[in-house]
Amino acid sequence: MPEVENKNSLLTLSGVSKHFGATQALKNISLAFNKGEVHSIIGENGAGKSTLGKVLLGVHQPDGGEIIYNGKTIKITSPAHGVHLGLVGIAQELSLLPNRTVADNIALGREITIGPFVDAKKTRQRVIEVMDQYSMHLDPDILVSSLPVAEQQKVEILRALNRDADLIVFDEPTARLASHEAEKLRELVCSLAKRGKAVVYVSHFLEEVLAISDTITILRNGEHIRTSDAKLETRDSLIEAMTGADVQSQFPKLGKFDKNAPPILKVENLTRNGEFDKISFTIRPGEILGLTGLVGAGRSEIAHAIYGGTLPDGGKIMFCGQDVSRTNITKSLRLGMAMVPEARREQGLILGRSIVENTSLPYLHKFTKLWGLDKPSELRSVSVSCEATSVKHGGLNLDIDTLSGGNQQKVLFARTVLGAPKLLIADEPTRGVDVGAKRGIYNLIQQLAANGEAILLISSEIEEILGLCHRTLVISKGKIAAEFKDQQMTKAAIMQAAFSGV
Repeated sequence: MPEVENKNSLLTLSGVSKHFGATQALKNISLAFNKGEVHSIIGENGAGKSTLGKVLLGVHQPDGGEIIYNGKTIKITSPAHGVHLGLVGIAQELSLLPNRTVADNIALGREITIGPFVDAKKTRQRVIEVMDQYSMHLDPDILVSSLPVAEQQKVEILRALNRDADLIVFDEPTARLASHEAEKLRELVCSLAKRGKAVVYVSHFLEEVLAISDTITILRNGEHIRTSDAKLETRDSLIEAMTGADVQSQFPKLGKFDKNAPPILKVENLTRNGEFDKISFTIRPGEILGLTGLVGAGRSEIAHAIYGGTLPDGGKIMFCGQDVSRTNITKSLRLGMAMVPEARREQGLILGRSIVENTSLPYLHKFTKLWGLDKPSELRSVSVSCEATSVKHGGLNLDIDTLSGGNQQKVLFARTVLGAPKLLIADEPTRGVDVGAKRGIYNLIQQLAANGEAILLISSEIEEILGLCHRTLVISKGKIAAEFKDQQMTKAAIMQAAFSGV
């Protein structure tokens, strides 16, 4: 349904389409982006979100339709032309000069000159004025490389504001930020809208979108599904519109397991001072046990102690009848444990190396012969596991960086399939991936359990716990606050237990 232009519209798309070869990325899109609003664009991977953002910025030129900016039909011929018009993008991967100062980066392309020479003093003063104007203060003389990611994003935003940007496109801006940093960025985004900027916000985090948006547009397969007031939407309504399916259909049918089978994992009074205390539970073959609670409750710390990343101060870990309380990750892998970590890029993947290397790395001993690594055998096995986990790729020898976030996550599951472990610890396995990729990961988890693996699933999303787990433990301040199963597992009960120790 076309978006009607109003007097507040800064930029309007009218019937915009874009093809890449035989693929139609955008189909007759009509939208208005208004001054003083945060307008979020959501959809699954391949829905056309990034393409739409790049059309707004002049990275891509549409094949059909019109772009109306400040009441005039225009053609944005390049990103530089877009910047000149006041259309600026803030990407997830920042485009800063790390070995130059904050002031140099903010002033880039807008330096104050005297003849052919840069007036460094006046340029620096102009940067400070922009910081003061938007209450975003950084040391102008510090090197950008010395700043944390959140502060580097501020530099990118200040550069956009220094260019007199009227419309700013944020593409997954909080994907690499800690929760407190993400909250500060969201506050900044809202403050920019209040100052009259048109903000276009692309994000996979639906709670984030609902919290900061004035308007939400949903794309599916390059088509405009609807644009609505954010106050009229819920997480469930957004998912249904994005996928075209009922929310509960994203979860596979819960499989059965033998409740009398010997446990794969038995944890007794596991304690690590300052992190968790007297944690006890068992997991049997084919069972999916949820571990949930508030961020910082100690869930991930428990997982790393079981896997051998850290050593507990007390208690016992029994794995397949063997005491592994003082084990390490190498031994855990050999015994039959596997882990999909919360931070895939920092803890799970080797960036800059191939898909095949990332998949096979923990299990190279399977392919090691007297003469060295049997690469053909390695490639065949990786191919089979990637196919089993529906990893979409252009070649297994390509860098892991060529894959989307959802497919990078699936590579970690392909690694699990390759190792055929008895226990999988999955820590926030769907964080940072879109709804479509989530459905694929849910199916993978259920299939692994059906194959007899024990699954310890850690998730902050209660819907995942309810949809995937046979039972769940709620962790609050490092202790088990409650255990729920069957009809006891409700969102209200889990939330009440999670806040019980707070």
